Amino acid sequence: MPPFLKKHLFLFSAAAAAMAALLASCGTVNLSEKAPAAGNPAVTPNPLPPPAAGPAAAPAPAAATSPAAARPSASSASNAKAYRRDAATHLYARNADRIYKGMLQPNLYAVGVLDVDIDRQGQITAITWRRAPSHVPEVISEIIRMVRAAAPYPVPARLGRVTYTDIWLWDKSGQFQLDTLTEGQL
Repeated sequence: MPPFLKKHLFLFSAAAAAMAALLASCGTVNLSEKAPAAGNPAVTPNPLPPPAAGPAAAPAPAAATSPAAARPSASSASNAKAYRRDAATHLYARNADRIYKGMLQPNLYAVGVLDVDIDRQGQITAITWRRAPSHVPEVISEIIRMVRAAAPYPVPARLGRVTYTDIWLWDKSGQFQLDTLTEGQL
């Protein structure tokens, strides 16, 4: 076998092993949100309790308390990937002051991968971390709070129910972008 082919085969094998290790670390563990262990994903089944009152809890955005927010729009998405865009747009509208404007810095404060289950009425039935940013538990709590506060979501009219996944890109300023609508990184 020629030396250059051996080199490429070795690099391919190393990349495949690294990808397998990465995928293995993304497994889900179902834990109650009341006592998530550091580094483990949390699942929040419905009914969802209201966020805790106190100095750490921020008030819900004004849009979420208006009568229009009580009537969710309809999504015409025909698959989870298309619904993901509708949900991301909905979250951006509810959290306009928290969206990072422009390209994100190369070193993000946190990155999390979150699954959100939406029922036929646009209500959340579960929130499951695929990859929780366990090194910053305050970001985990804030993302869950924002996801809850944005309910109801667009009604998945063509799908009935849907589970969509999005990647949260969190800046140290407390602002974020979702991978679906990101402006990229420097």
